[in-house]
Amino acid sequence: MKKFSYEARDQATNKVVKATLQADSEAAAARLLVKQGFVPLTIKEQMGDGSFLSRFTGRISTKDKVVFTRQLATLIGAGLPLSQSLHTVLEQTENKQLQSVIQEIASNVEGGKALSDSFAKHPKVFSEVFISLIAAGELSGTLDESLQRVANQQEKDAAIVSKIKGALTYPLIVLVVIFGVMAFMLFTVVPQVETLYEDLNKELPILTFIMVSVAAFLANYWWLAIIIVAVAVYFFVQYLGTESGITFKDNFKVKVPLFGKMFQKLYMARFARTGQTLLSTGVSMLDMLKITGRAVNNTVIQKSIDRAADKVQGGKALSSALEVEDSISPLVPQMIKIGEQSGKIDEMMGKVAQVYEDELDEQIRTISTAIEPVLMVILAVVAGGMVGAILLPIYGLVNGINI
Repeated sequence: MKKFSYEARDQATNKVVKATLQADSEAAAARLLVKQGFVPLTIKEQMGDGSFLSRFTGRISTKDKVVFTRQLATLIGAGLPLSQSLHTVLEQTENKQLQSVIQEIASNVEGGKALSDSFAKHPKVFSEVFISLIAAGELSGTLDESLQRVANQQEKDAAIVSKIKGALTYPLIVLVVIFGVMAFMLFTVVPQVETLYEDLNKELPILTFIMVSVAAFLANYWWLAIIIVAVAVYFFVQYLGTESGITFKDNFKVKVPLFGKMFQKLYMARFARTGQTLLSTGVSMLDMLKITGRAVNNTVIQKSIDRAADKVQGGKALSSALEVEDSISPLVPQMIKIGEQSGKIDEMMGKVAQVYEDELDEQIRTISTAIEPVLMVILAVVAGGMVGAILLPIYGLVNGINI
């Protein structure tokens, strides 16, 4: 299918709408617009996906998806037909890329496809959890409620990730400052110390000699240093894309000092919150485990959930299947066991998610407070060590001259 951009007048509102759609030809696009109640004004085929810059600036954020989802839920809940609801949301959407996606979804729905199948054609925009909740809502006749749950899920997950990113921002800034201080000392002060020693025909102390050698290498072979770093980064990134690299990265996240427990709580909160949302919408236990395993975005946790799913399929209780997994925090199977006994597993998983979300908030605040003095000490040690390596030899020279 080809993609067309168009301008058309909505016969119901007399407003001019600009968007995109997919069709086999320009004539087919015109027929589709007329069928939807539009009067085509201009139809142009899009020859490409646009520039890199336009794709980057036009990316669909979580906020865009949440607003779209809530608007669609409100309109459907008010009794508007699905097709009309999609076109109404389309008019209110400002993000051009999301407009294009909504238009394609609307076209598919009007062509007879289910809403969940239409969303599934855009896996880079809508997650498997999103699509599964929509499918469950269609089957149960509670599409508006499912959409609201999807929006809540997206907001909670985005809020947690945003807090973690915020906690990691300050350490990165301090590390940049440390490297900046090191570069300044190496390229401005160290060469002057070397010149001073050469003028006095004195031998450099070992620490100062190392710094002088590093500074000289970087000054004369900076291009080689850039190539080495670029190649190392390239191969490391390629390694992280392999199965063993992904496993290494995911293991590192949950075991790294200081931040490991934070990531563990993030994954437990994500598993419990996603599980609660899916079960409350009517998704089966096995489908819930399959979807949440991928939704946690950590292969170590996913493998534990998959092993638990196999045991549940064999007739074992979910709590018993999870409690033997080392990567699953003990509170999760304990609360699920209470839910199994009361018949309210989804509610218990919601409470587990709330516990970990609250603990995560507290830990992020604690780390943010504790990490500042630690980083200041590291900065002081690095800067002080370099200053010492420069000033101590100078003091030695002065004392030698006085003697």
